[in-house]
Amino acid sequence: MIKGSIVALVSPMFEDGTIDYDSYRNLIEMHIAAGTNAIVAVGTTGESPTVDYDEHNELVRVTVETAAGRIPVIAGTGSNSTKEAIELSAYAASVGADATLQVVPYYNKPTQEGLFQHFKAISEAVDIPIILYNVPGRTVADLKNDTVLRLLELPNVIGLKDATGDLGRASELLSRLPKDREFAIYSGNDDSALALMLMGGSGVISVTANVAPELMSRMCAMALANDVMGAREINDRLMPLHKELFCEPNPIVPKWALHRMGLIPPGIRLPLTPLSPSKHEQVERALMVGGCI
Repeated sequence: MIKGSIVALVSPMFEDGTIDYDSYRNLIEMHIAAGTNAIVAVGTTGESPTVDYDEHNELVRVTVETAAGRIPVIAGTGSNSTKEAIELSAYAASVGADATLQVVPYYNKPTQEGLFQHFKAISEAVDIPIILYNVPGRTVADLKNDTVLRLLELPNVIGLKDATGDLGRASELLSRLPKDREFAIYSGNDDSALALMLMGGSGVISVTANVAPELMSRMCAMALANDVMGAREINDRLMPLHKELFCEPNPIVPKWALHRMGLIPPGIRLPLTPLSPSKHEQVERALMVGGCI
């Protein structure tokens, strides 16, 4: 089971919107050196809605190639089209990704039965571990706990990224998991990740880890070892980043922050636009508190 700090990695771009693969490889090396526990390629933070099909696959391939077995790679291969999710997942499996992250289908608002059948079809079509991803603030559709538990009958469904921000709901799910079935629950919210891990969660799929990978890795390791005081101390230092990295929609802020840190060019794709100048100072302060600049 993958545990700890899992970075939802940005996809660096030049100002014309083309992908900067050299910077991308450098970010992967940085995360390996900093102790990040796994990488999510082409998730929401990696601009999965706006990269095209070939770019999506190439980002996954480059991640696997660069990681070279030193760190697990989780490919963001979800879609609101079941057929497309299967095709993306099959490619990720073919190049050696360790798992896939499957977002709840967005826009078309499936029922709970539709969600079950969507994930079941992917599970049966591609032999690769699946981490479910529930983020109703973006998808509108909401994967209920009862449906998550039903999906446990699929042997390659290994975890859930819970981005609901509802700790009570996560606690209920943790209490209902079968004792004989290994299943990871990851926080999809940096600001409540520590609390979820202390309740029994397995880690966080993190935006903050983009800019503070070493601190996030240490905080997660302490939380999972039940070093509450040590984890709280680091989390308190990171809290301004947890907040300010979402002062505009993700991944606008982490991409600006990484550019400010001299790690990537400033590109981002429409309909997202660069960070508003009025927000630069507050994000910069959070980067300073976190020791990023």
